[in-house]
Amino acid sequence: MISTETLCYARQHRDEDPRALALKAKVPAGVNLTEALQQIAGWQTARHKLPAWAACDGIVYPPHLAMEQCSSEQTARYKAGVVARLLGDKAKDSTLYDLTGGFGVDFSFLAPLFGRAVYVEQQAPLVEVARHNFSTLRLNNVEARCSNALEALHDIGHATMIFLDPARRDSSGARTYALTDCTPDVLAMKEELFAKADFLMLKLSPMLDWRAVVQQLGCVSELHIVSVKNECKELLVVVAPEAPLLSPQKGEDMPPQAEDNALTVYCINDDQQFIFSPSSLNIVATEESSPLWGDKRGASSWDKRGAFSVDNKGALGAFLLVPNASIMKAGCFPELARRYGVSPISANSHLFISPHSIEDFPGRQFEITAISSMNKRELRATFFGISQANVAVRNFPMSAEQLRHRLRLRDGGNLYVFATTQEDGQHILFLCKKHV
Repeated sequence: MISTETLCYARQHRDEDPRALALKAKVPAGVNLTEALQQIAGWQTARHKLPAWAACDGIVYPPHLAMEQCSSEQTARYKAGVVARLLGDKAKDSTLYDLTGGFGVDFSFLAPLFGRAVYVEQQAPLVEVARHNFSTLRLNNVEARCSNALEALHDIGHATMIFLDPARRDSSGARTYALTDCTPDVLAMKEELFAKADFLMLKLSPMLDWRAVVQQLGCVSELHIVSVKNECKELLVVVAPEAPLLSPQKGEDMPPQAEDNALTVYCINDDQQFIFSPSSLNIVATEESSPLWGDKRGASSWDKRGAFSVDNKGALGAFLLVPNASIMKAGCFPELARRYGVSPISANSHLFISPHSIEDFPGRQFEITAISSMNKRELRATFFGISQANVAVRNFPMSAEQLRHRLRLRDGGNLYVFATTQEDGQHILFLCKKHV
């Protein structure tokens, strides 16, 4: 392990720039500067990513890659909340195996929920660091083993839960996204995993197609799409051997158990939560269910199909709703529209309009102050006197940068421009201010 002198030096200088420290020629006797700089950089990452760990004196930090790949405290606490709900009152006699321990962040938040918890990691230096940190964190019910996931799995008799976070890089360090390209290959281990655990929890890349993951794994009871500050961080999959498969896509064979589909999808973004069943994605909005509220305002903003029409300004003062990253990943737009009574601008815009703000809408909300087509005269009138705005595009033939240049706007400020395409093919711009 790292010497006491090195750890003390790192603690004394942890607020300084590691690059500037590296240029200093003299360090006290007994201090390994390379290790000290690693500890300083690790702590500086942890104070934002793992504040509870950063506040604990004595934590040893691993090299940069392990710090980059580990969960944040926010997502680790979310996992712990999910597991606590799944365990219920069975925690006392339960056993956890984390077969891909890594730096041990997820394990440290999960382990206190179980009667016994076993951490497994194939890199000996990380195991040594984990043992030290678990002791520092006063985790008394844990065991750390140096082994690979497959060998450890063979030794398991029974586990209440097995946790896996497959590595998403190949031997050359390049990122991988397919489930079969990750290490360990969960699909190859599936049968033995199912036989030895009451349920599994898998942390997977947010780049994966969640429907494909569910089809490949089978027996998925819950899928959590977890975002932090509107950035999708991970797919969290709960697999229970008794859970049925997700209903297949149109044209695929229907498994016998699909009629009793038990899969629940949780779209999480910080404090925002939207829960749905994939079977609800088959809902198609009808004229009766579409909220044609424009007529009630005395100036219709919608055509007969419920699509927004740029020829009418009835939506001025209404709200443009932008779903968060987890909703975008889930693709549950029909269910979103049905549940909140909002109308899509078009099938591919993934933007919605409501006559009023919605307190618990899972995304951002903007009050519409002006609407314009791409007609030059309309653009001049709409953006007269405006020199700065935040520009975003959805299903639009120009990039945000190209449109910003076209409108002669500087980036930033308190105004927002959303450009998209209507159902009838017309391009439309919404000038908005953010609703707080």
